[in-house]
Amino acid sequence: MTDPQTTAPHITDSHCHLDFPDFDGQLPDILSRAAQAGVHRMVTICTRLRNEPQVRALAETHPNVFYAAGTHPMSAAEEPMASVDQLVALARHEKFVAIGETGLDYHYTSESAEVQKQSLRIHIEAAQQTGLPLVIHARAADDDMARILTEGYRAAPYACVMHCFSSSAELARAALDLGFYLSMSGITAFPKSTELRDIFAASPLDRILVETDSPYLAPPPHRGKRNEPAYTAHTARRGAELFGLDYADFAARTEANFNRLFAKAASWQAAA
Repeated sequence: MTDPQTTAPHITDSHCHLDFPDFDGQLPDILSRAAQAGVHRMVTICTRLRNEPQVRALAETHPNVFYAAGTHPMSAAEEPMASVDQLVALARHEKFVAIGETGLDYHYTSESAEVQKQSLRIHIEAAQQTGLPLVIHARAADDDMARILTEGYRAAPYACVMHCFSSSAELARAALDLGFYLSMSGITAFPKSTELRDIFAASPLDRILVETDSPYLAPPPHRGKRNEPAYTAHTARRGAELFGLDYADFAARTEANFNRLFAKAASWQAAA
């Protein structure tokens, strides 16, 4: 696919789900609108390893799409337990750029907490072995999340992004202290998300990414509708306001952050 000409600054949707049924039969238009909005890259996330072949095919078909794979914590009790070797093998693909998403979700699936912890530790080890960043989903599990991420890091350092970050200031600080990144989603632009915006405003700008988590969590003015990668621009504009920057500067800074964390995607693009 050839991107249409756009004058919008380049940004990257660091987390979306292009394989979800919400996008069936619409991907060319979705990618075209993203390009027009300046969203020149995206990382599509596989949340169940049995779906990895379909997600991989999206990345192989579209030059500006990269992918990651893991077992989502809300699915951890339903899916076969991933192995470190399995994740490491998947990571050999040239467009596989991160491990996950993984993590802990006690809001909806607290009954599977122990299985989630086991799965999380496996994904951490895969990130340690591959050198690829870990993609973390965290909800209502701040204490266990901070403890397990820190224990893993002390055993062997690894890189990580707290995707769609909407947890406490304490978990943000624990993650930032480990050198991890926080990703802004559409939630950051919701009118009532003042405390969350304060957490981001207090964070180092060189640790900030932007994402949609589409098809979920569309930012204003599309809130309540299906989200899509083009809407990363709305969240990024809110981020620019938050950090007191013009949009082009904020876009450039988050691009540099993405390239630093997702170095495999950056080097692939440079070589392509």
